[in-house]
Amino acid sequence: MNHPDQSLLGKATSYPDQYDASLLFPIPRAAQRAALGLGGSLPFLGADLWTAFELSWLNTRGKPQVALAHITVPCESTHIIESKSFKLYLNSFNNTRFADAAEVQARLRADLTEAAWRGGVVHSSVGVKLIAAEWFDREPIYELDGLSLDRMDLDCDRYTPAPELLTSATDEEPVSEVLTSNLLRSNCPVTGQPDWGSVQISYFGPQIEQAGLLRYIVSYRNHNGFHEDCVERMFMDIQAHCKPHKLSVYARYTRRGGLDINPFRSSWPQALPANHRNARQ
Repeated sequence: MNHPDQSLLGKATSYPDQYDASLLFPIPRAAQRAALGLGGSLPFLGADLWTAFELSWLNTRGKPQVALAHITVPCESTHIIESKSFKLYLNSFNNTRFADAAEVQARLRADLTEAAWRGGVVHSSVGVKLIAAEWFDREPIYELDGLSLDRMDLDCDRYTPAPELLTSATDEEPVSEVLTSNLLRSNCPVTGQPDWGSVQISYFGPQIEQAGLLRYIVSYRNHNGFHEDCVERMFMDIQAHCKPHKLSVYARYTRRGGLDINPFRSSWPQALPANHRNARQ
């Protein structure tokens, strides 16, 4: 079983420039999910939306090509893909010749799907969409929609996850709200480097007490956890303490090494959010 400590994350590394799918380092989701009390049947749907900003290869004449890649990893996959290994894998395309962008897209989809389901049955493939250079100016920048929790002037003194801060008005009529914050910060569990993000919480149910929710988001500030794990922990904590009838949690983290990771989890079937970066990404 792959463990984060066995990866190249935080270690001096040479950067291969010839295609090598073996560089991908999948990490099983099971351990972190077990810590949240999750077994085989997940209480949410969703995906991890990646953007690769540093993708390049050579055409058959040796001329460099560049593109952006939007990558969708289904949340039911058995593994996440460790981000530094993903970067090394993408770098391995740099001096490799491919017939065209369609061949690059197919190779990415096949390799990432194998890594996301490493050693198991593939139930759904990883989605890959390439954006050619001539379409870069059509890539929009949007901030997350919703009422900003950051408008509140309040004291904060908890910097590790504190779900007891979460409450809701269970004796009142349910409401439908979309709440956002740009104050999410957590840390890489291997290197300790900070990961900065914005989060959007959409729900229908007892009204969530907003000051407690903001303090709860801030409480991740010194927490060590991968992006995917942090969003799933948030989802489970809000579900347990606030009892919404419907809930979705969506975080957009700033990029590192030319990659951003944006997990989305929802209690009901719905279209995935468009993978549009925000200003900090």
